[in-house]
Amino acid sequence: MKLATLRNGRPDGQLVVVSADLERCVSAGRIAPTLQAALDDWDRAAPSLAELAARLDEGAIAGQAFDPAAAEAPLPRAYQWIDGSGYMNHLERVRSLKGSKDEELQSIRPLIYQGGSDLLSAPTAPIVVPSDDLALDFEAEVGVVIGPVPMGATRQQAAAAIRLVTILNDVSLRRLVADDLQNGFGFFHAKPSTAFAPIVMTPDRLGGHWRDNRLHLKLRVQVNGTLYGQPDAGVGMHFDFADLIVEAARTRGLGAGTIIGGGTVSNPHDETLPIKRDGIGFACIAEARTAEKAKYGRARTPFLKPGDRVRIAAVDSEGHSVFGDIDQVVALLSD
Repeated sequence: MKLATLRNGRPDGQLVVVSADLERCVSAGRIAPTLQAALDDWDRAAPSLAELAARLDEGAIAGQAFDPAAAEAPLPRAYQWIDGSGYMNHLERVRSLKGSKDEELQSIRPLIYQGGSDLLSAPTAPIVVPSDDLALDFEAEVGVVIGPVPMGATRQQAAAAIRLVTILNDVSLRRLVADDLQNGFGFFHAKPSTAFAPIVMTPDRLGGHWRDNRLHLKLRVQVNGTLYGQPDAGVGMHFDFADLIVEAARTRGLGAGTIIGGGTVSNPHDETLPIKRDGIGFACIAEARTAEKAKYGRARTPFLKPGDRVRIAAVDSEGHSVFGDIDQVVALLSD
């Protein structure tokens, strides 16, 4: 089934079931008022939500038009948001950045950090920054929402806990990364609110696009309407989502509704921007700039500035946006 959260003036929004074609939706309030409520009672709620989705797709329920602009993040606030480092190619490209960790350790065990989850951004919410000199970057990622996981979980337990899949934009302020890592307790000011696609869906709805605890779809990234990258999320994911969950649960249990990010999607190639229509490109600016430094001796691609528009979508072979688009414009806090 496909689920979304619509804005209703309350902190956690209203849970709706969305049709297979993402055109219509129906309230799930009689089953669970919010997505977190559904996750807390998943064994009961999931079958009922699936039945509601089937009736909507069959036309037994008319529903209403689904408007992505009215959607919040699927979990507007979450008990926990943990981002990981699944793609070694991304780490290889950015390891030279100031504040990066030792490359050898990264290949043995995934790096993870706990991000802010009290206010997660809607798919069309602006990216608001306090100033325009913080090296604003986007990071296109895949994420999963999990059920409860015990401390010391096995890979089998971790994989079985994956309830929902989506994509996200892990916004980064690159100029603040080194200060956070060297002078604090880890990422804080460098990681403002993360944005999510409007739709989350159960792995079974993805069919063959979900296998080996990985999403096998391209993440298409556009900046100001120009193609920036379309790496395949299923290629080069050294640590899969079961690995990331196991690492996160090494010393603690994880509650239902915890969100796990897979890290910036990254495929090996020797391209620089602009890319061709069939190119791979990049899912973040830092990688593009690193590739330019290696090829030209200097970075040429600028970081985001106020007024820039970033659009991120996971697309199938026909170019359809599977989870709906993340579509954000950069704005200054004073605007």
